[in-house]
Amino acid sequence: MKIALIDSGIGLLAATAAVRRLRPDADLVLSFDPEGMPWGPRTPEGITERALAVAEAAVARRPDALIVGCNTATVHSLPALRARLEPGIPVIGTVPAIKPAVAAGGPVAIWATPATTGSAYQRGLIESFADGVPVTEVPCWGLAEAVEHADQVAVDAAVSAAAELTPDDVRTVVLGCTHYELLAERIRAAVQRPGGAPVVLHGSAGAVAAQALRRVGAQPAPDAPATGTVTVLLNGREGELPEAALGYAEARLLRTASPAASQ
Repeated sequence: MKIALIDSGIGLLAATAAVRRLRPDADLVLSFDPEGMPWGPRTPEGITERALAVAEAAVARRPDALIVGCNTATVHSLPALRARLEPGIPVIGTVPAIKPAVAAGGPVAIWATPATTGSAYQRGLIESFADGVPVTEVPCWGLAEAVEHADQVAVDAAVSAAAELTPDDVRTVVLGCTHYELLAERIRAAVQRPGGAPVVLHGSAGAVAAQALRRVGAQPAPDAPATGTVTVLLNGREGELPEAALGYAEARLLRTASPAASQ
């Protein structure tokens, strides 16, 4: 079984690690766009163009399914990706975990990029699922960029700023950008109030990985032999994980693929 994931940068690592934990024997293809990152400031048409390009590079390695490891690309590019690739290759998007977060009650905060915060897309999810639960949208200025470059000083500053915008009574935080899932415990510590109930975080990676397996008719097998390979594509060319990625535990789960395994 081979699963491909696409993103402009290392935000896809959260879903990659989730797939690896569920199926250590799965081969993985990670298709990045270092020449076009970040995608967030681009027009919807520009994001779709870049997403299609890295998806085509991944598809050349004949995966069984493709995961869009980016919320922004899912919003703007999922219909085009599915039109291009399905039904031959299932395409799984990444949606903020607002529905399960509000199901547990509130108050809820959604940490997201400034571009996503207040967007019609996110507001639509809130209107569809909040059902009276108080929800606060928190723009996380510079956080995704700081994670991408493993700039710890900038990460600390961005997390602290977002925590200041998070109401004290919030008990659930939705991680509305895949980059943020790489910082889950740091974010939890930042929003946990002394004496308050434990803060619950909701990311998308686990659900996305499980959906990918369902789409290819596979079952989770976390005890399978760790024989899965990893192929890294940088604008279609084989390469290595970005150095900044290696600072995160999710990247350290991955194995380097041999040339034979990546074909």
